[in-house]
Amino acid sequence: MTQDKDSNYRPVVFRDRSAGYAFLTRSTAESDQTIEWDDGETYPLVEVEISSESHPFYTGRARVVDSEGQVAKFERRYGDQAPPDTQE
Repeated sequence: MTQDKDSNYRPVVFRDRSAGYAFLTRSTAESDQTIEWDDGETYPLVEVEISSESHPFYTGRARVVDSEGQVAKFERRYGDQAPPDTQE
């Protein structure tokens, strides 16, 4: 890699706004905010809307589609109707 194209790859803290969960990782994300981490160092802080701590898929709170109820609803509406005879 050339020196001109190097990004500012450094430790950054990402904090989930909805869950209050924060984690330290390396990133090139820019931020004007800083936070003092558990190790006593100060790192740039990037606020995120959702992370693995608040995402429904990872937390097990994912909504399951009720396909059985939709099938029953369809059969109640159209179950007894025979298709029109088109061979006459």
